[in-house]
Amino acid sequence: MNENQWEATKIPLIALRGLTVFPQMLLHFDVGRDKSKKALEAAMKTNQSVFLVAQKDLRVDDPKPTDLYKIGTVSKIKQMLKLPGGGIRILVEGQDRGRVLDYLQFEPFIEVMVQPIPPAESKAGEEKTVPLLRLVRDLFEEYARLGNQVDPQHVMEVLSNDDPGYVADYIAQNIQIDAKDKQSILDELRPVKRLEKVAFLLTKETEILSAEIEIQQKVRERLDKNQKEYVLREQLSAIRAELGEKEDTFEEAETYASKIRALKLPQETEEKLLKEAARLSRLGPNSAETGLLRTYLDTVLDLPWNKRTKDRLDLSKVEKSLNADHYGMQKIKERILEFIAVKALSPDVKNQILCLVGPPGVGKTSVGMSIAKAMGRKIARVSLGGVRDEADIRGHRKTYIGAMPGRIMTALSQAGAKNAVLLLDEVDKLGADYKGDPSAALLEVLDAEQNHSFRDHYIEVPFDLSEVLFITTANTTDTIPRPLLDRMEVIELSSYTMEEKVQIAKRHLLPKQIKLHGMKRTQLRITDDGLRAIIEGYTREPGVRTLERMLAACCRKAARKIAAGEAEKVSVTPDNVTEFLGNRRYKPEHLDKTHRVGVVNGLAWTQSGGEILEAEVNIMPGSGKLELTGNLGSVMQESARAAISYLRAHAKTLGISETFYKEVDIHVHFPEGAIPKDGPSAGITIATAILSALSNRPVRYDVAMTGEITLRGRVLPIGGLKEKTMAAYRAGIKDVIIPADNEPDLQDIDQTVRQALSFKPVSTIGEVFDIALLPAPAEEEKEIPQEEPEQKELAVPAASDPIPAESRKPLCCRGTSKEELGM
Repeated sequence: MNENQWEATKIPLIALRGLTVFPQMLLHFDVGRDKSKKALEAAMKTNQSVFLVAQKDLRVDDPKPTDLYKIGTVSKIKQMLKLPGGGIRILVEGQDRGRVLDYLQFEPFIEVMVQPIPPAESKAGEEKTVPLLRLVRDLFEEYARLGNQVDPQHVMEVLSNDDPGYVADYIAQNIQIDAKDKQSILDELRPVKRLEKVAFLLTKETEILSAEIEIQQKVRERLDKNQKEYVLREQLSAIRAELGEKEDTFEEAETYASKIRALKLPQETEEKLLKEAARLSRLGPNSAETGLLRTYLDTVLDLPWNKRTKDRLDLSKVEKSLNADHYGMQKIKERILEFIAVKALSPDVKNQILCLVGPPGVGKTSVGMSIAKAMGRKIARVSLGGVRDEADIRGHRKTYIGAMPGRIMTALSQAGAKNAVLLLDEVDKLGADYKGDPSAALLEVLDAEQNHSFRDHYIEVPFDLSEVLFITTANTTDTIPRPLLDRMEVIELSSYTMEEKVQIAKRHLLPKQIKLHGMKRTQLRITDDGLRAIIEGYTREPGVRTLERMLAACCRKAARKIAAGEAEKVSVTPDNVTEFLGNRRYKPEHLDKTHRVGVVNGLAWTQSGGEILEAEVNIMPGSGKLELTGNLGSVMQESARAAISYLRAHAKTLGISETFYKEVDIHVHFPEGAIPKDGPSAGITIATAILSALSNRPVRYDVAMTGEITLRGRVLPIGGLKEKTMAAYRAGIKDVIIPADNEPDLQDIDQTVRQALSFKPVSTIGEVFDIALLPAPAEEEKEIPQEEPEQKELAVPAASDPIPAESRKPLCCRGTSKEELGM
C-alpha cells in the first residue's frame, strides 16, 4: 500500500452475520441482502476495497450502527460470482484492521469513514513469546487431531511462522469457535495478548472435543452391544421357531424392562424389578415359574407409581359439593374444609387418617364417597368386616400357590391414582386368628410417619402411601384396638333427628326413589307431615335405611296406581299413609301422665339411637334381699348395689328407716327382660326409684335422667347424650337430669331439642332427688299395733303396672368413664 494507507478513507460497508475476516486471510462467502450487493457494486467501481464488520445479533436484517461492532477488516475483493437466485459469492482478502469513525450514508448502501489500524510490532524472540508460540502450536496440533476438520496445510503454516500476531489471526480464522470469541481476538491489537486469548480458546475447545469424542465412543459401544444382542436374539428366535417354541420370553422381558425404566422408579425398586425381568428372559416359555413372574410384573406395573389426580382446592366449590350430597353433618364438613384449606397453603402436609364413627345408616360410607368427589380424587372402597387374616392387608408371599397382593395395594390399583381416597369400611369388625391379626398390619398402613415405605408381602418393594387419604368407618370404637384407634382422628356421626330425616328424605331419598321407579317428581307427592308419620310409625333407627325402604314401598304403590290408570298423581299424607304401608309398626311414645311411686324414666343409648327405659322398684317385707331382673349386665348390677349402699349410709337424712336393709326385700326390674342391658349410666335412675319406693314419694312423670352414682353420691358423666335427649324429646319429657360434667355436650344437641327440653345439670344425687321426687301423699289412718311402731314407716305401695314393650331393639344404658368422654 502507498504511504497514505493509514489515512482515514470512505469505504462501502458490508455487515457479516456469523463471520469474521482477519487481516492477510482469504475467505469466501455469499452475499444476499440488497444493501450488501449495492455495496459490492460500489466497491467494484472504485478500488475494490470494502469494509467487513460483524453484526452483534444475527437476527437483525437491516443493521443500524448500534448493531455493528466498531472494529472490522479492510478487505480487497479478489473474485465475485453471481449465483442462481440473485445471490453473489465473493472471495475477499483481509488487508488491515480498521475502526469506524463515522457513518456517512445508509442508502442505497452503508458507507463509512474508516481509520485503518497499523499492525503493532511484535518481537518474535521475546522471552514470553517463544513458549507461548510453542504452547499454541501444540494446542492447535491437538485440536486438528481431535477435530479432523483442519487441513494439514494450515497446521504447517502455523508451525512455520514465528509472528505471534499472524499466528493468532490465522488460527482464529481456521477454527470453529463462537463469533463473539473471534471478534474479541480481532479487537485485540497487541499480538502477544492476542496469542494468549487464542491459547485459552484452544484449550477450551480441545477439552470440549475430548469430551465429545468420549461420549461418542460410549454411545458407539452401547450401540454395538445392542446390535450384538439383537443379532443373538434373532438367532435364538430362529432356533426356538425350529424347535416349535413360538413364545419369545426375551422380547417379553425386554418389554417389561422398558416399561420399568419408563416409570422412573426409586433405585431399589427399579433394580428389583429389572432383576425379575431378567429372570423371566432366562426362563423357557413352558416353565411353571414363567406365568408367576408375568403375573407379578403385571401386578407391580399396574400400581399407580407416578399417577396422581389434581386436587380441587376451591373451598367454596368443595363446600357446595358437600352440601349438595349431604344434609347437616356440619362437624365432618368443617373438618374436610379445614383439611383442604391446609392442603392449599401447604401441599406437602401429611394426610390425616379420619375415622367416622356412628350407628348404621347415618351415611358414613356415602360421606367418604362425597369427600372424594368434592376433592376431585379417585376412590376405592375396602370392606374389612370379618377379615381375620393378616395376609388380606399385607398380601401373600410369592412362594405360595395363588399368592396375591393385599387389599390395600389392590384398591390402589383399582383407583389408579397415588393420591386416591381409600375408604376402609367396618374397621371395628376386624377379627384375628392363628393366621395373624389384621389390625396389627393396619398399624403401619394408617401411620403417617411410617406408611411412606409400606411393603406388601407380594409386591416386595416399598410403596409410598403418604399421599393417600384414608377414611375408616366404624359403628363403635369399643372393639377397635387402642394402638390402632390412636392413629386415627375420630369424628362422630350421631343419629339423625326427626327434622334431619325429613330434610334428607325430601332432598335426597324421595327424588332418588321416584327416579328409580320411572316416575316424575310431579306424579308423587309426600307431604312433610306424611314423612313425619312414616318416620314415627314405620321406622325406629338412627339412620335412614328403613326410611328409604318405606319410601320405595310408597313409590311402588304409586307406580301401580299410575300404571293402572287409577290416578295421574298420588299424594301421601298422614291420613292415607296406612294405604301404602299398612298398619303402624311402632306406636308413638306417650307418657303415663301420672306421678308413680317406684317408677323412674331412665335414658338408654343403643346402636339404633336413644330409648326411654323405665326402672321399676317394688319393696316387700322380707330379710333384706336385693333382686335384680331384666337381663342386667354386671355394670348395672354394681350400680344397683352402689345405690343401696348410698341410701343405707344416708337413710336418716333421706327420711327412710335406717334398718330397711334388714326388714324389706327390694326388687329392681327393667322391662323387656329378653333384651340384654348394661352400661354405667343407670346409677341415679336406680337410686331414685329405690328411694321413691322406700319413702313412698312419687316420681315426676315428666322427668327423665341419666348418670352414674358413686358411693359418696357424686354423679359421674356419661356418653351418648345426643341420642338420649332425642328419646326424651320424642316421648314428651319436660325436664332431663344430666351430669354437670356433660353440660358442655349440650352444644352438640339439635337446636329444636334444646329448645323443647329443660336440662338440669347435677353434681350430686341429692340434687336429683330434689328435682325428681314429689312429697309423699298424706297417709291414711291405719291400725298398727303400738308395739311395732317401726312398721308404720314400711307401708308397701301397690306395685306399678308394667309398661308394655314398644320396641324390640337391643338396649343398653350406655355410659363412659371420664377417659372415654371424647366419643
